[in-house]
Amino acid sequence: MTGTTAGRRDTATHRLPAWRAPAATRSNAVPAGAWWLWALGLATAASRTTNPLLLGLLVGVAGYVVAARRTDAPWARSYGMFIRIGLFVIAVRLLFSVFLGSPIPGTHTLFTLPEVPLPDWAKGVRIGGRVTAEQLLFALYDGAKLAALLICVGAANSLANPARLLKSLPGALYEAGVAVVVAMTFAPNMVADVLRLRTARRLRGRPTGGVRAVLQIGLPVLEGALERSVAVAASMDARGYGRTARVPAAVRHTTNVLTLGGLLGVCAGTYGLLAAEGAGYGVPLLVAGLLAAMAGLRLGGARSVRTRYRPDRWGVRAWLIAGSGAAVAAAMIWAGTADPAALHPGVVPLTAPVLPLWPAAAVLLGLLPAVVAPVPPSPTGFQEQV
Repeated sequence: MTGTTAGRRDTATHRLPAWRAPAATRSNAVPAGAWWLWALGLATAASRTTNPLLLGLLVGVAGYVVAARRTDAPWARSYGMFIRIGLFVIAVRLLFSVFLGSPIPGTHTLFTLPEVPLPDWAKGVRIGGRVTAEQLLFALYDGAKLAALLICVGAANSLANPARLLKSLPGALYEAGVAVVVAMTFAPNMVADVLRLRTARRLRGRPTGGVRAVLQIGLPVLEGALERSVAVAASMDARGYGRTARVPAAVRHTTNVLTLGGLLGVCAGTYGLLAAEGAGYGVPLLVAGLLAAMAGLRLGGARSVRTRYRPDRWGVRAWLIAGSGAAVAAAMIWAGTADPAALHPGVVPLTAPVLPLWPAAAVLLGLLPAVVAPVPPSPTGFQEQV
């Protein structure tokens, strides 16, 4: 009976459509850079609008993809933390608007706080006073934009393996990338240790709350973090990390000039694109700065002696994932020039926001990774076939 059931299951598996996403393995894993490009595309779209309906749709798209394609790794559990940080940002923005006021004029007074008198040199700044519905709604829209941007970045942290991201970094940035990866993996591992110790204390019948419990849990957590840091340092030293090749002085100086000049060009070009009067020189400076910085990083990589084991391959699925995020960002930028009022609903007078059709349809393109990305294994090690 068991053999017959297994045979039927295998037959059903072979009958799945060819377009169905395969099970995730080491060979077909999505490169971390593709996930980051997808998330940055969603974050760019979030930075271009204050419409709460579009922002909620972006957060929902990111959350659905994370729920469908994240693994059981420690860093994959950080998405909920980014959601809490986003809610905290909205709360802080509202509190600042209530106690420090807002330049937004309003006629619908909700309540009035005692106002602190300030000297003449502090004109334009007030503490307390009248709080209107218009200023609170403006603060809510502004805080929601920043919260959505943080949540989209948190989606990349939950989906991309930070260690695999090192394979895509240039050699000149490898040492800085290792530091960033260690910093990004420290917090998720620490959270996992806290959950493990709290579960163990709960099973033993000991309290998990209070100052005493926090102190008793904190010492093993810090000890485990220190042991992991020492183990990582020892393994890096054993593999010869930090070795540099001998290059001529002229190459070093050329690398520094190209890298520094390229970064300055990127900053000046970005400022030109954002400023209304710098649109003419913004694009040439940005392109020249990017080319110079890339050349500097290319030359700087000659000093780093390292090998790559199983480098990530950008297949069709990786390009589709990265392209979906870029398409969402491009569509939102175009919508901002075609119909800016739909992306930035007004608060004076008070009006309900309207969901624009075409930008909302473009945001749904961000769901493509939930279809094309390989399906991660279930916690039991077997993939569920739906």
